[in-house]
Amino acid sequence: MKKDVTLYQAFGFTISSELKLPPLPLAENQQARPDITITVGPVDRNGLQNPAMNEEWYQASPMQFWMYIDDIAWFMVTNGNSIVIDPEEGADEQTIRLYLLGSCMGVILHQRKFLVIHGNAIRFADRCVVFAGPSGAGKSTLAAAFHQRGYDILADDVCAIDMDGRAVPSFPQLKLWHDAAEKLEINTSDLERIRVEVEKFAFPIQQLLPEPIPVAAVYILSSNNKGTFDIKTIDGMKKFESLMDNTYRMLFLDGLGLKPAHFQLCSQLAGRIHMACISRPDSGFELNRLVDFILSDLQDKGIPVS
Repeated sequence: MKKDVTLYQAFGFTISSELKLPPLPLAENQQARPDITITVGPVDRNGLQNPAMNEEWYQASPMQFWMYIDDIAWFMVTNGNSIVIDPEEGADEQTIRLYLLGSCMGVILHQRKFLVIHGNAIRFADRCVVFAGPSGAGKSTLAAAFHQRGYDILADDVCAIDMDGRAVPSFPQLKLWHDAAEKLEINTSDLERIRVEVEKFAFPIQQLLPEPIPVAAVYILSSNNKGTFDIKTIDGMKKFESLMDNTYRMLFLDGLGLKPAHFQLCSQLAGRIHMACISRPDSGFELNRLVDFILSDLQDKGIPVS
């Protein structure tokens, strides 16, 4: 791997990296002082000294996080500003980037006291809406459908919300499974796989949104076997609980010592937003109906959609 350093822009930060990060836009000033540095170098194979949390594949202590992915790399994330990668021999850069821009960047954002949601953010006029839910809920597919209708995407998969309740722009791409891309009539022949052995592709999008945008609503996506669309408003403490349940890499927070700060961020956001659970039929591909259903609910709640 080259040791040349390139500066990128994401989450409002200038990121210096020795590893090429093609999804990220280049920083305009390549001489700027970076907020976050990504280097390739040695990482202790034994992990942290006296970690607060010691699991099979990761360890965590306040402002320190260590992770090992079999046959891929060791990673060390510290102080909200540094990631060190120690690759296994023969590991492919696509897979290293997947964990670097996923779990490692998620830890960086947690360390910087962002509320990090497992979801995406889509702009509607001067506000945005976050769509959250477990893996496989269709978050990226839904974002691609909104994108095809001309809506701007701020974030996909890793959605960072600052202390003022604003989502910050992340990476200008969506990650789409091959079957979803086919149904959206997106040609994957020229797209790069996010990991060599899986049929999931990086779909580049235009992202002309340098500034954070206030979050107006959060929708939790789920499916049902009833063949109908359903929506249920989430109120009171259930809003707080739903934000907790849909936090990105929530399992890391205890070891990082960030649970109290995270509770506060969830509480602050819950008090500002409309929140609901949307359930769609688990058979068929009624994506356009789902988009229309969401747009109708946003309008009912007084949230502009154009």
